[in-house]
Amino acid sequence: MQILKSLGLLVLILLLSTLVVVGCGNGDKNPDTGEVEKQGAVAVAEPAKIDFPTKPICYIIPFNPGGQSDVEARRQQPLLEEFLGTSIVVQYKAGGGGALGWTELMHAEPDGYTISGINIPHIILQPIARENAGYSTEQINPVAIFQGTPIGLAVLKDSPFDSLEDFIAYAKENPGKITVGGSGKWSGHHIALLQLEALAGIDLNYIPETGAAPSVSKFLGGHTDALFANSNDLVTHNDKIKVLGLGSEERFEALPDAPTFVEQGYDMTPSIDRGAAVPPDTSDEVKAVLEEAFVKIMNNESVRGQMTEQGFVPLNMDAEKARQHIKKKQQEYIKLLQDLGLPE
Repeated sequence: MQILKSLGLLVLILLLSTLVVVGCGNGDKNPDTGEVEKQGAVAVAEPAKIDFPTKPICYIIPFNPGGQSDVEARRQQPLLEEFLGTSIVVQYKAGGGGALGWTELMHAEPDGYTISGINIPHIILQPIARENAGYSTEQINPVAIFQGTPIGLAVLKDSPFDSLEDFIAYAKENPGKITVGGSGKWSGHHIALLQLEALAGIDLNYIPETGAAPSVSKFLGGHTDALFANSNDLVTHNDKIKVLGLGSEERFEALPDAPTFVEQGYDMTPSIDRGAAVPPDTSDEVKAVLEEAFVKIMNNESVRGQMTEQGFVPLNMDAEKARQHIKKKQQEYIKLLQDLGLPE
């Protein structure tokens, strides 16, 4: 008798289990039609997790130590290591206004273990101006764009030039005599000088360096008469210099006494945007891991606050926005060079 009761109980449990399973698959009534909708259990596959990174990542800085690209990479370094769970090795590849480093990036394995800082407009101007820059703008595979710096023209405190008007008047009377430092050729600084020459009808003597740091150092040492420099360097050395013109649309918060080029009648707003890129053909999965880490840094309020205080402009562009930004800027600079009749 006990065996029969147990068997009956087992059958009852099995029947109830069947009813529950059938009930889960039948679904609920549609409130609009009153008909039962099928809601069969659908297995949703989780995104495949890739085993990356598993070793140190090389972060190429295509300029000298101490410049803006280096400063930002060093700020990002500990955060990238935290978010990616691996060490970040900063490596300097200065030369050709950044072209040496970007050429190396183009030939690196597309496995995510080599990334590089990128600068706009350098990555646009160089392939246009040089027969063999070593890379093309279209090959640049951006992960993010995180920073901007308006470019300004500065002289030392003891300079005889107290205004842009003084500077231009002297340059007109003394063609090629004023030496002006800057970072690289066919770079943001170089194009700013070419713009000013064209707009003001003057001829300046441009002295390019391999990065912002050496150009600032030589300028402060009196080796050049003037300097095209990034906003953060102008802020850092504001007590030693006079800023004759700045490439922002409106007066820059960190340099309220510096007049813009625009307000002085020169329609130019030179600036440099910085970001990071990976080699062409890097997989979307690997790129997404790196992109997520940079997005976290760009959204970090402490990082953004530090940038602003130091004279940088925090930007926040993920990979797709960065790609669109580069394409837009490429069109703008092609037109600018055509308007200036450059390069020769």
